Amino acid sequence: MRARRLLHRLKLLGAVTVGIAIVTSAPPAGAEPAYPRPDPDPFYAQPADLDRHAPGDVLDVRAMPPLAIFPETTVTLVKFRSTNSRGAPIAAVTTVLTPREHAPDGPLLSYQHIINGLGAACAVSRVLYTSDPNLAVKEAVALNVALRRGWSVALPDHLGPNFAYGAAKLGGQITLDGIRAAQRAPKLALANSRVAMAGYSGGGMATAWAAALAPTYAPELRIAGAATGGVPMNLVTMVKSLGMQPHPAFGLAMAAALGLEREYPDRLPISAQMNARGLAARDAMVNGCTNEIMAIGAGHSAREFAASTSLINDPDVLAVLQENSLELFDGVPNTPIFEWHSPSDPLIPVDAIDNTDRRYCAAGVRLQMDKNISPEHLTAAVFGLPSALAWVDARLRGEPAPSNC
Repeated sequence: MRARRLLHRLKLLGAVTVGIAIVTSAPPAGAEPAYPRPDPDPFYAQPADLDRHAPGDVLDVRAMPPLAIFPETTVTLVKFRSTNSRGAPIAAVTTVLTPREHAPDGPLLSYQHIINGLGAACAVSRVLYTSDPNLAVKEAVALNVALRRGWSVALPDHLGPNFAYGAAKLGGQITLDGIRAAQRAPKLALANSRVAMAGYSGGGMATAWAAALAPTYAPELRIAGAATGGVPMNLVTMVKSLGMQPHPAFGLAMAAALGLEREYPDRLPISAQMNARGLAARDAMVNGCTNEIMAIGAGHSAREFAASTSLINDPDVLAVLQENSLELFDGVPNTPIFEWHSPSDPLIPVDAIDNTDRRYCAAGVRLQMDKNISPEHLTAAVFGLPSALAWVDARLRGEPAPSNC
């Protein structure tokens, strides 16, 4: 039972259980990065003329069938132009829920769902229409509360077209461009809406990065506030805290390493540094979601799958992790922040959260910190979400943001 609880808790950690850096002086020949199988639906294809569009431009819109989990709500897919971690144009997708109560220019909440996966089936836009209970959107109850208040809700596929699991900065950029696109799609009637963002763990990571990047990446957006929970603020610390012994969540760690390789193929060549067993495991999980990834990696370690291993001592690997660590990013949000976590969370470096909070306070951010009573990661999400939604509601109604800096 204890092991089962641990596995369930670690699912929420999402993109932040990076933990593996494999370095070798003699990589096997021909081990290129393993990219996901292309989605067969042409709606998700990457257009050839992306460079002609600006970030946030709408590329396509599709009305979707209604969903029983979101009653009296229409569902719209919006495909838009975004930017990857190397500055190249990409196409991404967000799913916009529009409730019966929606009024033109009514509030918009961009909610960054946790996406644990390497393949198309793991995207939020796909998960909403799956019959697999393991992929269900567990936050549907909270999102329905938002919908009944008349808010539209955007759910971006924030890992991008290559499912770059672990690439936190990318998630922030896609989140911001998804908001731009939702506001630029005329049928959604959101052009002048007040906007807020929220997310927990891996989704909180994309949200926190979006808030920090907004002043420079999307300065025109009017973001009323961002609620970020259980955010791993430092991937370098995460890596150093993960040992090389067999671990039940090794699959998530390996998947994150593969996702980062997809985003940084020249700087983090994980596949070229694996042995035959590692490549076989990689190929087995290359399109997997949480359950497959967990099953393939459970009880294994980097020692089994690498030709040779070391801690982070390669400058390119370290630089990639640093570039995706919010604690080390010098940008500061220009919107109020609600930040919640367990002060004894065993899965993420709490000191990195505290350091980031102190930096934001010193910079004048209106920051409300909520260190709740949960002793660990999973229940902290549950305990903090009602307060987070109440805080978001107040920001969308235009109330001044509190601060307990």
